[in-house]
Amino acid sequence: MSQETYELKAEARERVGKGSARELRRNGLIPAVIYGDKQAPIAIALNTNEVTKRIHAGGFMTTVATIEVDGKKYKVLPKDYQLDPVRDFTMHVDFLRVSGNTQVTVEIPVHFINEEKSQGLKVGGVLNIVRHSVEVHCPADAIPEFFDVDLGGKKIGDSIHISEVTLPKGVTTVIDRDFTIATIVAPAAGVDESAEEGEAEA
Repeated sequence: MSQETYELKAEARERVGKGSARELRRNGLIPAVIYGDKQAPIAIALNTNEVTKRIHAGGFMTTVATIEVDGKKYKVLPKDYQLDPVRDFTMHVDFLRVSGNTQVTVEIPVHFINEEKSQGLKVGGVLNIVRHSVEVHCPADAIPEFFDVDLGGKKIGDSIHISEVTLPKGVTTVIDRDFTIATIVAPAAGVDESAEEGEAEA
């Protein structure tokens, strides 16, 4: 499961548009919208520092949060956010309302494990990562934090496909085929054959 949920306090925005958004940012607030679940969108303003801290902590797009607006609480999942291209501060956030049966589409990061047990990497092979994350459909209240990809026993020339990753119950990939996550390739300088022979004898 993804990291612990968290709560943010927000205030409803009466006015929307570029002028009011600029005014909010001058006052240390970020304009945001809560939408979805067949209800009308709600325009809100959030504390800039709080949101920025959450984004930089990691897992922002895969962690369900609770936003309190004028005493009412909404369970939400961040769907998109905009950063200022020059000054790298948050300009806007979109949140999707979620309930127990809400299905969401999210990008889940890939973690590689047992690199030290990969014969190909031991002899100087290079891990060529094709996908750093995998896009999946899953329940909003059961979003995986990451997927482990096991490199144990992998040799030069081997490919690791999504079929080798155990997906939790209710989680399916968006791409409906056995796609490649990574390959182990020979280094540009060639393989250390003596190391490879040592591996074969071991």
